[in-house]
Amino acid sequence: MTDRTDDRLHTLHELGQSVWLDYIRRGILESGELERMIRDWDLRGVTSNPSIFEKAIGGSTDYDEELAALAETDPHPMAAYEAVAIRDIQDAADLFRPVYEETDGRDGFVSLEVSPDLADDTEGTIGQARRLWREVGRPNVMIKVPGTEAGLPAIQTLLSEGINVNITLLFSLSSYEKVMERFQAALEERIGRAEPIDRIASVASFFISRVDTAADAEIEKRLESAPGRDAEELRGMLGKTAIANAKVAYARFQDVFSKPRFAILREAGAQVQRPLWASTSTKNPEYRDVVYVEELIGPDTVNTMPLDTLEAFADHGQAERRVDADVDEAEAHLRALKRHGIDLDAITRRLQEDGVRAFADSFEGMIGTVGEKLGEIAART
Repeated sequence: MTDRTDDRLHTLHELGQSVWLDYIRRGILESGELERMIRDWDLRGVTSNPSIFEKAIGGSTDYDEELAALAETDPHPMAAYEAVAIRDIQDAADLFRPVYEETDGRDGFVSLEVSPDLADDTEGTIGQARRLWREVGRPNVMIKVPGTEAGLPAIQTLLSEGINVNITLLFSLSSYEKVMERFQAALEERIGRAEPIDRIASVASFFISRVDTAADAEIEKRLESAPGRDAEELRGMLGKTAIANAKVAYARFQDVFSKPRFAILREAGAQVQRPLWASTSTKNPEYRDVVYVEELIGPDTVNTMPLDTLEAFADHGQAERRVDADVDEAEAHLRALKRHGIDLDAITRRLQEDGVRAFADSFEGMIGTVGEKLGEIAART
């Protein structure tokens, strides 16, 4: 491999991984920057969330002109937010449409999230997801639904109706297994109604770096009083839980989608529900800045990266298949956590709850920012 930066990203695709950008903003759509990344970096999708839109709308003037026009017709902040967000998603989806067509509906997706305050509301999630899907009106869009207990039946219903779904905020192996079950059940429903399944797409967004942040904190606590040999083992476990968790999840993915149940669906045209590695920026400055990319490269995966992580990997990342290497070691690491009294299930449950709450706070903050901007516009007119 040469030192050209784009070669590293193209190599990821050759190894079976799609690179999506975890960022959207009107400026990169209108300037041609996103189009350049699709061309030069082999970018194959975009994800958004309330935090991303909060920064995009509140931290720039990109949307002021459109908000001024909206203030004259519908000054409600929620309506204004949806209008600008839907336009961004439509424009991005149009840029990725050639990727979508070239890959027969496997790639080229742009994700838009339902309101985080619906995370515990099954029917509310279904209703809003249907409306957003209809209003965006692009086949290469995914509606993001959190993989909470209330989200699971919504996910199955939406997929069974032909709506592409990005299941978000997955941290635990048990939650991930439930999501794979719902995906297959939805496709079986469609087959039972003699409906096509070849263009139903879904990804399961498994969050990475936050797991290390939380697990490392528990490991550090036990290090304070651990005897010599235990302390040595614990120190060696720092920074390894997130990757171990993801590698075991990938092993489960390989197992589930190699069974006879999915073979029947594949014969009918189904594509697998790919694991998507999310939250792949490194939170701890002591860890390699692209470690959560390098260790999780492999077939049938997606990595959605914030812009700084994508640029870092393009600059100095090592592209080689690693996601299914050292799985025995990953499983041993998870067993060691239990042996030291660290409850990973409890950690991942808390992370999902915290994630829902953080996105809800960002969403509320964003709606507040839109309201302030609308108020300022109204005051000037």
